[in-house]
Amino acid sequence: MGRLRYDGTSEPIHIDDETLAVLKVIIGTKLRRQESFMMTWRTIEGGDPERVTVWVHPAIPLQFLFSSSEPQHIEKKTVEDMMHSLNATGELVIDELARLEPTGLDRA
Repeated sequence: MGRLRYDGTSEPIHIDDETLAVLKVIIGTKLRRQESFMMTWRTIEGGDPERVTVWVHPAIPLQFLFSSSEPQHIEKKTVEDMMHSLNATGELVIDELARLEPTGLDRA
């Protein structure tokens, strides 16, 4: 299970490595183009808050932390579908893909 750390102070978002690799392509593409956007996900059941939205901007620190040292396979169709949705709405919704750990044990 990989982690996505946003802004250097927030709890990491836990995401499987394959999905994290897809997000790295999508987020990297948008930020390389200097395009900011919102990203939203649900926290673990019963967490506080239950839903989180952040503004993703090129000036805000972002880390992709993979649990595997091997490169992940990236499905082109998955990237295209997620990018299409993001471009249509201005928001990358990863509800089913991510969870925010409430414990703070995985700070890296």
